[in-house]
Amino acid sequence: CGAQQVPTGLGTSTPPSSPVRTCGPLTDEDVVRLRPCEKKRLDIRGKLYLAPLTTCGNLPFRRICKRFGADVTCGEMAVCTNLLQGQMSEWALLKRHQCEDFFCVQLEGAFPDTMTKCAELLSRTVEVDFVDINVGCPIDLVYKKGGGCALMNRSTKFQQIVRGMNQVLDVPLTVKIRTGVQERVNLAHRLLPELRDWGVALVTLHGRSREQRYTKLADWQYIEECVKAASPMPLFGNGDILSFEDANRAMQTGVAGIMIARGALLKPWLFTEIKEQRHWDISSSERLDILRDFTNYGLEHWGSDTQGVEKTRRFLLEWLSFLCRYVPVGLLERLPQRINERPPYYLGRDYLETLMASQKAADWIRISEMLLGPVPPNFVFLPKHKANAYK
Repeated sequence: CGAQQVPTGLGTSTPPSSPVRTCGPLTDEDVVRLRPCEKKRLDIRGKLYLAPLTTCGNLPFRRICKRFGADVTCGEMAVCTNLLQGQMSEWALLKRHQCEDFFCVQLEGAFPDTMTKCAELLSRTVEVDFVDINVGCPIDLVYKKGGGCALMNRSTKFQQIVRGMNQVLDVPLTVKIRTGVQERVNLAHRLLPELRDWGVALVTLHGRSREQRYTKLADWQYIEECVKAASPMPLFGNGDILSFEDANRAMQTGVAGIMIARGALLKPWLFTEIKEQRHWDISSSERLDILRDFTNYGLEHWGSDTQGVEKTRRFLLEWLSFLCRYVPVGLLERLPQRINERPPYYLGRDYLETLMASQKAADWIRISEMLLGPVPPNFVFLPKHKANAYK
């Protein structure tokens, strides 16, 4: 800091009583925008990328995945209009834990002006390594408003959003898309060269259309075609990865890396399996320890009062509705488990393993009570995702 002398008035020679402190020279850094060539390059080739998971991809869950080897993490999808309205619950989705050394946030919106304003606000308030645009969300609520997957059919709007956000962001911009909207009409290969020209740093392609949701296997053959269409822009692939063999096959398509979504919900230790190239026959007590850590992280994040405990419980139960689909390696007739195969009822090697395999919400509640104490009277739980209608 330097000291600047300020004259007390014309024609007087009285020295100032105290100098005005300044903080160094004025620079034009805040006035002049970064040129595209000056932006930080996004280099996550070969990294394991945890997908932005609505409801379940909260900060405590991401901490679990980081511990097991996830390289890149992403906050849950945040709706740009909610952020601009200052909704605290939406801003909470952008919170980053200190262990998340490579972190991005994902925005959803349908209009160039609101998305650009939101990107500008983020660049001033949130510390992230890159920002992702959600062009893969299939749900009607988002699609009918023109956001998510709908942007794949609205090229002009899509372009305006990408160019507008890119102009105001100091960090790289990425996009997550699906193969298309309709099942037999692939659009991604036509969009990718345009996205590259609009200035997108990286694209993640989920190998299913909006219509498919999760009903059929992800089309990795098509993802391989899209790698060529996107080149030299890096393309990450996403869909149906639940073992290191799945990950190895995915990398053989030429993708720059893989994004893991449901696979991480079924077994967050998948990141370790991929990095160590092995199947981990994890015990029920080790799995309970993971859940215990999650509840501790949850109480730290949401608070340890009654409200914080119940919020932690709700998110734990949402996660347990996925975890119950994991079949222990030691019980499988053939390796590896496939992500779209619903396991038959089986008895585990101990009581806890059998309990963790239960498809009943009452048993998930029992597990939550082991970690968080009894549930309040008249407590009811129904998972948000469209699995079976559990009692």
